[in-house]
Amino acid sequence: MQTQPQVSFDDVPVDSAVRDAAIDEMAELERFCGRITGCHVVVAQPHRHHREGRLWSIRVDLAVTGGEIVVNRHHHRDQAHEDVFVALRDAFAAARRRLEDHARRLRGEVKAHAGRRRGVVPRESLP
Repeated sequence: MQTQPQVSFDDVPVDSAVRDAAIDEMAELERFCGRITGCHVVVAQPHRHHREGRLWSIRVDLAVTGGEIVVNRHHHRDQAHEDVFVALRDAFAAARRRLEDHARRLRGEVKAHAGRRRGVVPRESLP
C-alpha cells in the first residue's frame, strides 16, 4: 500500500482491538490484490437504540489503480452486527468481492454481451 492505512471511529470510543482487527483485514486484502494504493475504514454506530440493539456500521474506502472501491455496510436488520467484529468481517468480505470484480475488469475477463444480429434480406425474395 502506498499510503498508510487509516481507521477512524465516528462518534464512538476508540478501541485498539477493533483497530488491530481492521488493519489485519486490510493486510489480508493487500495480500490478495497488490493494486491497492490506499485504504480508509470508518467504524460507526449510527443508531443507538437501547431496546433494539446497537448495530455497527462499517465503511471501507479502497483506492486502487484504475478507480476507487467503496463498501458501505449499514446493517439495520441484521442482529449479528451488534458485534463489531462480525460487522468488520462482513464489510471486508464485500470489499474483497468488489476487488475481485475490479481485477476481472482490469484483466478484460468480463463477459461481453453479444451484439444485435443484423440480417440482409435479398430483394428478389420480397413479393
